[in-house]
Amino acid sequence: MPRPQVSRKRSLLGLSWLLASGSILALAAVAGSVRFVRPKAAGHVYGEAEVPALPVGLVLGAQVKPDGTPSGFLAARLDLARRLYDAGRIQTIIVSGNHSANEYNEPVAMLNYLTRAGVPADRVITDPGGFDTYQSCLRARQIHGLSQLIMVTQSYHLPRAVATCRALGIDAIGVGDDSARQYRVSWWRGAIRDQLACVKTIANLATRLDTTIPAKHTATADVSWRTP
Repeated sequence: MPRPQVSRKRSLLGLSWLLASGSILALAAVAGSVRFVRPKAAGHVYGEAEVPALPVGLVLGAQVKPDGTPSGFLAARLDLARRLYDAGRIQTIIVSGNHSANEYNEPVAMLNYLTRAGVPADRVITDPGGFDTYQSCLRARQIHGLSQLIMVTQSYHLPRAVATCRALGIDAIGVGDDSARQYRVSWWRGAIRDQLACVKTIANLATRLDTTIPAKHTATADVSWRTP
């Protein structure tokens, strides 16, 4: 009969092996997902001055402060979208974000920010069902009927966002914001998190998660600008 000390050592070795194996599998999953995402977006990401004009830009939501104003990251995305609008590169802006509670409404905060910056309210459409990148892209196709769009988000997020839209059948291109690099810790935290999120994106695409969208999250705005 093995002594208790030997059994404990064997148990610790077995646990260490399981943890090491799990870590290797997790890293492989992340690496494989990133290798899918980046080629899918390659050739479809542009600088602000070079991006071709399209009728619609899609701005993905991010954190909103308790006072209802956009966080620095979200404000940077909206400023980029406004500049694209002012330059005539987009005609309409969809702001897609989380409205999971009455007291938290990313799309309305985004709308208010853009209109205060001079974008006409009738050129902004709110999409309150964009709970994540996949849902925002899915709704762009299913609810807004888009076949083309310019994606606007931070540059580290852009490949995954563009790849998701393209995998869902939207001819998406994108422009990324780099000004939020000034928030160095948050930037690198977000960049690392986005690589990990590639695994979730692949899982959604592989299963073709096609969530039924609640009626209160269905767009009712004018969509006469839809692309064919």
